[in-house]
Amino acid sequence: MDVNGVVAEGFEPVRDAFVRNFETQGERGAAVAVYRDGRKVVDLWGGTRDIDGAEPWEQGTAQIVRSATKGVAAAVLLMLAERGELDLDAPVGHYWPEFKAHGKEHTLVRHVLAHRAGVPALDRPLTPAEAADPDLAAAVLAAQAPAWEPGTDHGYHAQTYSWLTGELVRRATGRSIGTWIADEIAGPLSLDLWVGLPGTEAHRVGRVGPAEIPAQDGALRTRPKRAVAEAYADPDSLTRRAFAAITPMPDENDPAYRAAVLPASNGIATADGLARFYAALTGEVDGIRLFAPQTLEQARAEASAGPDRVLVVTTRFGLGYMLHGSASPLLGPGSFGHPGRGGALGFADPESGIAFGYVTNGFRKSVTADLRAQALVRAVRTSLP
Repeated sequence: MDVNGVVAEGFEPVRDAFVRNFETQGERGAAVAVYRDGRKVVDLWGGTRDIDGAEPWEQGTAQIVRSATKGVAAAVLLMLAERGELDLDAPVGHYWPEFKAHGKEHTLVRHVLAHRAGVPALDRPLTPAEAADPDLAAAVLAAQAPAWEPGTDHGYHAQTYSWLTGELVRRATGRSIGTWIADEIAGPLSLDLWVGLPGTEAHRVGRVGPAEIPAQDGALRTRPKRAVAEAYADPDSLTRRAFAAITPMPDENDPAYRAAVLPASNGIATADGLARFYAALTGEVDGIRLFAPQTLEQARAEASAGPDRVLVVTTRFGLGYMLHGSASPLLGPGSFGHPGRGGALGFADPESGIAFGYVTNGFRKSVTADLRAQALVRAVRTSLP
């Protein structure tokens, strides 16, 4: 397997792990990037651009990263709070009055970030076209009764996180969250990262699709617990309903879906774009830092922990970020970031100065801990002194 790119001295184990993913884990096309203290130390890519094609993956190839987008959306709300344009302790209804309906008047902005808002599912799911209409989607979500009293428990808002965060940003700034990301994050940092893919960049994005785990490598290790399997199989469970808030499931290769602004699920990035973003959350990258130190600590301070009403496993969240734990093993206790279901991963570990990005064109059935990404994380840990 030919792998392209470079690794700094000491990070050779990451290259070895990346190659093994192709040899033993059925990787079809992928890239990984790592920054340390704002300097890129790993930049690797290999395989094919498309899951179903033969054209080679190039340095600038980007892929949809699914829920890894949530970490970028969370940064917008936290940056707005830092600038005094959004109050994390204010009710969502202060900015979005219609949201107060059906007992949601005490839902706080911080509840949205910590998956405590109580609206992970919709009684009337949205079609992909409706989901891309911010006015319609916001109206449907505002009219939704909560599944639990907001603020009293947590459950992963797999799809509704798009309209919760997106509408708060629209109400507070007058801009779509995709435009805000382009103007205030991706543009200044020269990131290959978009929420709402411009047509001018469509040629850089590969086709994605399902990827099976080779039976001899990890099939037993990734078999879900019975309760988890039953939750995903039951069409009436909160789990199924949360992931089915957009029905039918969108075609992730459809240009219209990629152009939509859905910050829960359809961000598109290179591995370098994800890693560079996280590097700028924790320190300076070419003179730019996105989070002040106190904002960084807010982002990774535990805000939700315990059995997750949607994922049916124990999860830990800060304000918008998954934290290191059994459901989402990152680099160390202070790490924070976000996986994309079945593949992508972006995170930072401030204590070691590491920022990490991994993207792939092959998605697995795992939700929070992909074997390929975890092999790369272990290799990064091995590379540290």
